[in-house]
Amino acid sequence: MATTTAPAAPMTPRAIDPDKLNAFLNQAVGDMGAALHSAVVLMGDRLGLFRAMRDGTPVNSQQLSERTGVRERYVREWLKANAASKYVDYDAATDTYSMNPEQAFALAEENTALDLPGFHYMLAACMRDEEKLTEAFREGRGFGWHEHDKDLFLGCERFFRPTYLTHLVSEWIPALTGVDAKLKAGARVADIGCGHGASTMLMAKAYPKSKFTGFDYHDGSIENARASAKRQNMQDTVMFEVASAASFPGSGYDLVTFFDCLHDMGDPVGAARHVRRAMAPDGTWMIVEPIAGDDTAANLNPIGRIYYSASTLCCVPASLSQEVGLGLGAQAGEKRLREVLQEGGFTKVRRAAETPFNMVLEARV
Repeated sequence: MATTTAPAAPMTPRAIDPDKLNAFLNQAVGDMGAALHSAVVLMGDRLGLFRAMRDGTPVNSQQLSERTGVRERYVREWLKANAASKYVDYDAATDTYSMNPEQAFALAEENTALDLPGFHYMLAACMRDEEKLTEAFREGRGFGWHEHDKDLFLGCERFFRPTYLTHLVSEWIPALTGVDAKLKAGARVADIGCGHGASTMLMAKAYPKSKFTGFDYHDGSIENARASAKRQNMQDTVMFEVASAASFPGSGYDLVTFFDCLHDMGDPVGAARHVRRAMAPDGTWMIVEPIAGDDTAANLNPIGRIYYSASTLCCVPASLSQEVGLGLGAQAGEKRLREVLQEGGFTKVRRAAETPFNMVLEARV
């Protein structure tokens, strides 16, 4: 397989600034360490190594090996790699390693506001898919969400669920006009692009008088959502169905939710029109999207770096694999999103809430 199909640009000698080169190389070295360490984090999560250290008790490699059943020589190198990356602390005097409360909170605890290993499952999936994505780029075709490695779906559920757990019920829904009261009294809700159903089940637990249905076009995700609901004894509380954003069934929904998925859709305007038809006359559409400014320069920051890369690997290819293929991307910005919603028939759009990673838009007719 050829590595490139594009001719190289003609080379014209240019002066090199040593200071700028060294600054760039320092950044690149940091990036290389972070990239390689991602697999180390993922292995630590799969093997239970972080969880075995979350109490903060200092351990050496032999003790951690005995706790986890992982061979000591592997554990020794894993600990050193994490100490170099500041993911665990090292005490040279005792040759032991420990996790401080902040490290444990982000890497080893459940039901907290962070689940950093979840991101590394997504990253591993993208790396496994790189060759197929490169071919899609070369051929100019899309690459559907369903075509990705399965760890992408697991990683998304783990990485995004803590944000929803922290903000969805306590902040985002109360920020919507009159929605909290409706849900408490009993309302009909459609959660579109629900994936493994984390957002759907969180809302259903908070509002037991309301009826929730999660829809996703990916049948594998719906199977996982149903299994998760059964594990939580919620199979009679929430429903999960295979359906796209432009064809999900039902009408008279008091609330329709899209969590981090509108920009992935090939025809978001068509989806907006279908939402309008499916909503009750006084219904509300909540759209949660990645935080972004309205121009490229505003997004050239650490968060934008993550989102633009994710958009290159997942979001734009997913959109281009569908009809229309608008390709909004994960950094479309509020202005462009408003244009889509208004073209779909929503005349009242406002930013109801935001976090450092997300914006929450409320759309009404």
